[in-house]
Amino acid sequence: MYNNAHSMGNKQEELEAMVHQQSYDVVTIMEMWWDNSHSWSAALDGYKLFRRDRKWGRSGGVALYIMEAFDTMGIETNDNEVECLWVRIKGKVNKVDILLGVCYCPPNQEEEMDNLFYKQLTNGSGSPTLVIVGDFNLPDICWELNTAEKRQSRKFLECVEDNFLLCLVSEPTRGWTMLDLLFANRDGLLGNVVVGSHLGHSDHEIIEFSIFGEMSRNINKAFTLDFQRADFGLFRRLIQRVPWEAALKNKGV
Repeated sequence: MYNNAHSMGNKQEELEAMVHQQSYDVVTIMEMWWDNSHSWSAALDGYKLFRRDRKWGRSGGVALYIMEAFDTMGIETNDNEVECLWVRIKGKVNKVDILLGVCYCPPNQEEEMDNLFYKQLTNGSGSPTLVIVGDFNLPDICWELNTAEKRQSRKFLECVEDNFLLCLVSEPTRGWTMLDLLFANRDGLLGNVVVGSHLGHSDHEIIEFSIFGEMSRNINKAFTLDFQRADFGLFRRLIQRVPWEAALKNKGV
């Protein structure tokens, strides 16, 4: 379960009731607006809490609750100003671990912060099972056509494509815009995605989803291409050199 709470404020009791009623395995919250004074009040019985509070200002921050029954490990990064959490959920014997990323990108985030986030995402994309959820504040992206108006959004799309991420949200999450997004790096990893309902008076929709993570570590002796090591910059330059108009002439395209 995911939601941008736009300040947890007096929503903690409602969140606790919702979580225990639905028995969610994983709960992710954006914009808690917590600081050092929120320690005992932020806990949920039966859940481990991972959190990254904003270092400046009163808003922002991300939190991740995972059932204590799961074996988890938080992954530290050196980019403390980037509002992202990365947690590895250990798989059972002969099962693959799941890397879960929880990210909040403020509106008009500086390019330096974007680049730090892209670096973290690229590092995480090496995981065989990667799930990313968060509020990326890029309302101008058209996910149906994979196009965007702003340079910042186009760069985000490029990063998503380079890391072979699939967007699993297909409807607005705040008003008429898709700000909150859910990604996986392989087909079939996520399912049962439902957008709807609110936490308190938050104007962001809740996103519910299932992670199908119990996959065996089968040894495949077939040769495969390692797309993670491809030079996509060179590939784009070569594509741009092709005289497409002449090449496609009389081809019925």
